[in-house]
Parts: sequence; structure tokens; C-alpha cells
Amino acid sequence: MNDDRLMTIREMCDAYEVTPRTLRFYEQKELLFPIREGQKRLFTRRDRARLKLILRGKRFGFSLEEIRQLLDLYGEGDQQHTQLARAYEIAKDRLADMRAQRDELDAAIVELEDQMKWGERMLTSIETKSAAE
Repeated sequence: MNDDRLMTIREMCDAYEVTPRTLRFYEQKELLFPIREGQKRLFTRRDRARLKLILRGKRFGFSLEEIRQLLDLYGEGDQQHTQLARAYEIAKDRLADMRAQRDELDAAIVELEDQMKWGERMLTSIETKSAAE
């Protein structure tokens, strides 16, 4: 595919596995800026790059506002230093949050497994008593 070619909303949806509603939402939030020809939206290479960053940020749990800030820093003219430094700080905080969530989830799994073992013992005990009667 020619990297400079314009893509329709359908082509964007197919290429990035998103819905038209998602693309319109990101446009409404001023994260994407497709060319408008009447009702038709045409997405540029810049829009595609921005969408990739949006989707990656969402996958990592960044808020839309954090993603917007990072996208806005792209044009700072400092060879992306400001953008990369800010992305690193957000990612570091997000990674700490994800690790804490994982630890909480691991603890909940162990607790649930213990409760299920207890429940299994109780069921076996009740079934054994019922069979003996």
C-alpha cells in the first residue's frame, strides 16, 4: 500500500479492526483529523499513525487525555524528546498500576481457590452424610 494514500473509513476499520463509531468518536475528541468531503471521511498517513498510537495507548490503559497530551507533544520540534519523556513517565506509572492490579488479582485467585476447596469439602461431607442416612 502506498503510505501516502488516503483511506476511507471502511478501509481504516478493516485495517485496524475498529468500528466506524470508534473512528468518529476519536475524531469528535480531536484525536484524528480526517479530510472531510461531504459525509465522506478520508484518513491520511498521519491519521493512521495517530490511530496506531491511540490503540496502543488504550491497550496499555492510558486515558484518552494522556493519549491526547502525547499526540500533541509530537510537534514540539525537539526530535520527539518531550513526547518520549512524557510517554515514558506515563508508562512507568501505568506499569506500576498494572503490577499492583496483578498482585491483587493473584491474591484474589488464591483466596477463591481456597474457598472453592472449602466448599468442595463441605459438599462432600454433606453428600456423605445424606448417603449414610
